[in-house]
Amino acid sequence: MAFPRLRLPATDYVNKKQLLLLVVVLIFQGCAAYQARPIDERAVSRSLAPPDLRSVRIKAGEIKHPILKPRNIDFKNGISAGDAAIIAVIANPALRAERDRSGVARAQLLQAGILPNPTFSYSLDVPTGGNSAGTVNAYGLGLDWDIKSLLTRGARIDAARAGEASVRLDIAWKEWQTAEAARMGVYRVVSLEKELHTARQEEERLKKNLDDIRKAVDTGNMTIIDLDAVDATVRKTHATVLDIEQKLEQERLGLNAIMGFPPFSRIPLKENMGFPGPEKKLPSLEDIMSGLENRRLDLLALKQGYQSQEARLRAAVRAQFPGISIGFAHSRDTSDVITTGFSVSISLPLFDRNQGRIALEKAGRKQLYDEYMNRVFQARADAAGILANIGAVEKQIDAAKKSVAALENLVSISYNGFLEGNIDALSYYNEVDRLTLRRLDVLKLKQALADLYVALEITAGEYIGGGNR
Repeated sequence: MAFPRLRLPATDYVNKKQLLLLVVVLIFQGCAAYQARPIDERAVSRSLAPPDLRSVRIKAGEIKHPILKPRNIDFKNGISAGDAAIIAVIANPALRAERDRSGVARAQLLQAGILPNPTFSYSLDVPTGGNSAGTVNAYGLGLDWDIKSLLTRGARIDAARAGEASVRLDIAWKEWQTAEAARMGVYRVVSLEKELHTARQEEERLKKNLDDIRKAVDTGNMTIIDLDAVDATVRKTHATVLDIEQKLEQERLGLNAIMGFPPFSRIPLKENMGFPGPEKKLPSLEDIMSGLENRRLDLLALKQGYQSQEARLRAAVRAQFPGISIGFAHSRDTSDVITTGFSVSISLPLFDRNQGRIALEKAGRKQLYDEYMNRVFQARADAAGILANIGAVEKQIDAAKKSVAALENLVSISYNGFLEGNIDALSYYNEVDRLTLRRLDVLKLKQALADLYVALEITAGEYIGGGNR
């Protein structure tokens, strides 16, 4: 038995083929192409290469930040604490990863504004048996679109826009913290270098005294007890030198890491760099707290995050309305009857009225609200504590300086008594050791004061202390 051959009208076939081709072209037009970016040894070496100093200098002069200002960095004459702060913001690897969040936030903003695609459908029915005389090929065209997304689009865009602003401010806050950490690292290195210089000078002087006393013991002018006293002081001072050298190396490594340089790099610092201090009278707690919420970048970021959460809650409330889809249909049946119409479908919110999402967004809003209030409270408390500590350390520095002056006078008198035989070597060198330790205490207190000034600036969200920036 022979089956009848299927014959399609040429015009219908061509028109449908052209229509499908047009749909395919429209679908794939503007689609992004995939590009691989593997993580391999070459990528690691390229990404973690030491910063190019010329590029860093150019970027430092063009930096844009709510607090940090552009500056001209001269690596030949050594860098200041302020230079180190800008270099850290430019070259710190952790900040590079943080800035990538800004790209994610921009992509989320783009996604929030994109409407869902309409659904296109096409069907073709060909009579293949039975009484097919006088019949034609049947086809159907359909176009459907869910319009519910229009109800929430504005709120989604508002949420994404506020979220992007929050991310940008949060990144700027982390840049500010990194910059201040680099400044603090420079001050600590400078302080330890001064401590090391003081300890080494004392060690060299004691070693010379040890040689002189050793000769005096050989001639019978001094005893072995005198020699042991000096030797014990030399050993103790040498242990202090070794301890300071270890701390200094750790601080150098930490400073290199903050600034984005390899551990083996040696970044020259400016000579005779001072510690930060107030260029004018230190601001009061009331002055610092005034306008704090409008200066602190993390608080501004939290506020934008709260606005984003408000918009997400608004979108969730609007999304509880029933889902609505509208459609357009055009079809022809096998009897060559052509119909055109439309359709509307509405989901019935009998069980899911988006109550879960609304509750989640409300809880998120409350969390951000309380977090913001706690951050403001903590910032004010931190400022009060730091100001109190600054006052206490300044008094300690004054007392330590007076103690150094008194000990210097005492050591001078003891030295004359030691030469005249009125004071034994052990007593004299105990006084010398006390003087050395007290001088080191003054330097440590100055470094602690520098840390407190930097901490106050971070808390206040602005520069306060003077000194070498």
